[in-house]
Amino acid sequence: MRVLIATCTVDYSGRLSAHLDPAKRVIMLKADGSVLIHSDGGSYKPLNWMNAPCTVTVEEPEDIEESDGVTQVWTVKAAKTDDQLVIRIHDIVEDIAQDLGIDPGLVKDGVETHLQELLAEQVPQILGKGWELVRREYPTPVGPVDLLVRDPEGLPVAIEVKRRGGIDGVEQLTRYVSLLARDPMLAGLRGIFAGQEISRQARTLAQDRGIDCLILDYDAMRGFDDPESRLF
Repeated sequence: MRVLIATCTVDYSGRLSAHLDPAKRVIMLKADGSVLIHSDGGSYKPLNWMNAPCTVTVEEPEDIEESDGVTQVWTVKAAKTDDQLVIRIHDIVEDIAQDLGIDPGLVKDGVETHLQELLAEQVPQILGKGWELVRREYPTPVGPVDLLVRDPEGLPVAIEVKRRGGIDGVEQLTRYVSLLARDPMLAGLRGIFAGQEISRQARTLAQDRGIDCLILDYDAMRGFDDPESRLF
């Protein structure tokens, strides 16, 4: 991973256009190629970003840019779309490169792990007739996706399970789907984001990325509750 603290401007073009005026920000270039730009606020969400797969080129500024104090121009291009991120760097405060190694992955709490186990056992009951489990913890280069299943048409579906689903979970599943979809054996792959609760923001992001959402009833899955016998 490479982390820069630098004064920069950022211009994004693609499905929409966005601009960030000059300010001191954190620029993260991850080993998978993704690029994120953070400010000192806004919690964990970056101001702008480009998911992998993408390419990053670094060029010298043009004369007019150099006169404005620009020292480097980073152009980040998405591999599968016309999305582009242009970062014009002025002064660099800190430039750190560090190999973080292989991450062991997130250790899930008991409820989340149990949800995954129960869903794997009850795929046809919960998703419908004709659905079948391929494997739990299906490997990807950035960690395993919780379940890989096939729908009644035989098309592969990656499922990520959370107790409380947020934007970060959708981002995680997006990475998994992007990487797995490169395998010819998984042509037509799509994703399902499953959880006991899913935030409105996560639903909106999932919909934008073609990911379905699934609410899991933990008590019913454990046999502690029968939804069909409820009055309301």
